[in-house]
Amino acid sequence: MNTYRLSMLSIIVSLLLLGCDKSVQDPNTMFSDKHDDPIKALEVTKTVDRSQFAYKQTFYVPIYSDIYTDTENRKVLLSATLSIRNTTLDKSLYINKIDYYGTDGTFLKSYLKSQVELPPMATLNYIVEKEEARGGSGANFIIEVEGIDDTVTPVIEAIMIGNYSNKAFAFGTEGTPVKY
Repeated sequence: MNTYRLSMLSIIVSLLLLGCDKSVQDPNTMFSDKHDDPIKALEVTKTVDRSQFAYKQTFYVPIYSDIYTDTENRKVLLSATLSIRNTTLDKSLYINKIDYYGTDGTFLKSYLKSQVELPPMATLNYIVEKEEARGGSGANFIIEVEGIDDTVTPVIEAIMIGNYSNKAFAFGTEGTPVKY
């Protein structure tokens, strides 16, 4: 009987430890083709001559971590997918910054450790989980991109999805260039 209990305890502990593995829980890793972090997979490993870059732009992308649903001020948490698309057929887009801010303007997280290269016609999707509620209804991303010329202008969007009671909903936002 003690051997049975010890075996069951070791199985339960093993399962709990597997559940703590971030790579198993991170949807960006789970849903990528190779089960790699999509940002880390695109990190630039070679030196890039940025002196040749004629295009540089910063974008503001609104994200809704939650929305109000009725007059009782109930909130519904939302998941969001940030999508950065390189729309050129033959030039890479370089992403220097993907920073996440809360409703009150508080910096919450930087998604990049180093510059990433987005190949021609490629898309970088990144998921902000429903449980990431720190951003609030006015959360946003600041994204800085650059490239060889202004033909590498990206399309940057966010799609939010959620459900309340028996209703599901989704909506999108577009990145807006920041003027200096």
